[in-house]
Amino acid sequence: MSEVQIPDTSPARPGLLRQIWQSDLAHSFRQSKVTVVAGIISFGFVFIALFAPWIAPSNPYDMTGISVLNAFLPPVWMEGGDSRFLLGTDSVGRDILSTIMYGSRISLGVGVAAVFFAATLGISLGLISGYIGGRTDAAIMRVAEIQLSFPDILIALLIDGIIRSILGPGTHGNIAFIVVISAISLAYWVQFARTVRSTTMVEKGKEYVQAARVAGKSPGYIMFKHLLPNVMGPVLVIATINLALAIVTEATLSFLGVGLPPTQPSLGTLIRVGNDFLFSGEWWITIFPGITLAIMGLSVNLLGDWLRDALNPKLR
Repeated sequence: MSEVQIPDTSPARPGLLRQIWQSDLAHSFRQSKVTVVAGIISFGFVFIALFAPWIAPSNPYDMTGISVLNAFLPPVWMEGGDSRFLLGTDSVGRDILSTIMYGSRISLGVGVAAVFFAATLGISLGLISGYIGGRTDAAIMRVAEIQLSFPDILIALLIDGIIRSILGPGTHGNIAFIVVISAISLAYWVQFARTVRSTTMVEKGKEYVQAARVAGKSPGYIMFKHLLPNVMGPVLVIATINLALAIVTEATLSFLGVGLPPTQPSLGTLIRVGNDFLFSGEWWITIFPGITLAIMGLSVNLLGDWLRDALNPKLR
């Protein structure tokens, strides 16, 4: 006898995108108009950072396409403006809009890379400190507490100065990007480490960790296979908030002249260069990069605030 085929009447499982759209996190995001606007602006900056070479009106660092005769042109809506340069030009005739696009690309790239490396270092040290405890925990936390007694910008300046002195004045410009990322990373790892440590100390006493120990798993395996997934919620919130702080810190370093050079200008470098002409009437050279930096930092901060509230079970 042939078997009777019973049709599958179970409801179809929605696709991944539909599951994300119907999740509590996505619902919380849609309910906040401010967060939606911040998300759109942040996505716009990411889009500009990825496609700046293709969407920018010109390449501001291609010397063959720059004319000094176009220097200090005001924005297009002012008298003397040129339709080719929507936001005006700087002291060497570079298009301000193009320099902002390329500068945003560098600022966002430095911020993302610095937060990634800071999170990697902080999570690793936090897991080791919280799981192993004892003298290892005491040593890591004493270093963290000493660093917390100084402002982050001073730590970044100190680390940048040490790297400069080691490499020498002639070599810093060639690896300035790496130096700035390293300085900011080493200034921001503490918050990740302290948060992960506290969560690890709570999680390591639970049954699934005890079961892994009984099964003979190594401490490294337990930390990164079992404990790490359970500490990532707070880490995502800290990473989002620290991204805005890292972008502002990089801009501060560049504004002070110890960050990225004019050949690799970020928004901070553009503000510093334009500051020399602020009181001579060419205000657009520094004002527009400054407004861009403020909007970028504010939008990322708002996303961080929303994510912190959305992942807090007490506020649900």
